Amino acid sequence: MAISTADFKNGMCIEFNGKLWTIVEFQHVKPGKGGAFVRTKLRDVRTGRIVDNTFNAGTKFDSVRMETRKMQFLYNDGTDFHFMDTNTYEQEALGEEIVGDVAKWLKENDEVSLQYAGTELIGIEPAMFVELEVAETEPGFKGDTVQGSTKPATLETGAVVNVPMYVEVGDVLQIDTRDGRFVKRM
Repeated sequence: MAISTADFKNGMCIEFNGKLWTIVEFQHVKPGKGGAFVRTKLRDVRTGRIVDNTFNAGTKFDSVRMETRKMQFLYNDGTDFHFMDTNTYEQEALGEEIVGDVAKWLKENDEVSLQYAGTELIGIEPAMFVELEVAETEPGFKGDTVQGSTKPATLETGAVVNVPMYVEVGDVLQIDTRDGRFVKRM
């Protein structure tokens, strides 16, 4: 569907120079002399890189339909990660290169959001908070209660996060997946 700069909205996805971009922000400018134009910040859907671009008012673009599908993570067979649509029970296998760093937050039966631009998968987003068990960490020492001191802990998925000294192997922790930060012990 063709749209012009007058139709821009934050979060909208457009095709420009053969790439998919989401509009981070835009501003219509009408100077005293000359024609109106639109200043934009665009995020490359694949790389996440943000660029500034200026377009003449009325420039036409192809709009790309963005869709988010909730899926359940089933298992990792060593080469692929398997997900299931909980509405249709359709399964989809995605390679390690597509899943990337999100893998360290995936536990069987967790729900994730798969983001599509048209028919192309562009991203996987885990739940904002996940509960994972501590698989390995150094023991805390009695009296070692310095305020704010932390130690590394390896979780059941292989992710390594900094945790307070009182956390032990077997504890279930709530982790913020946006920055890998310890939230609380469950």
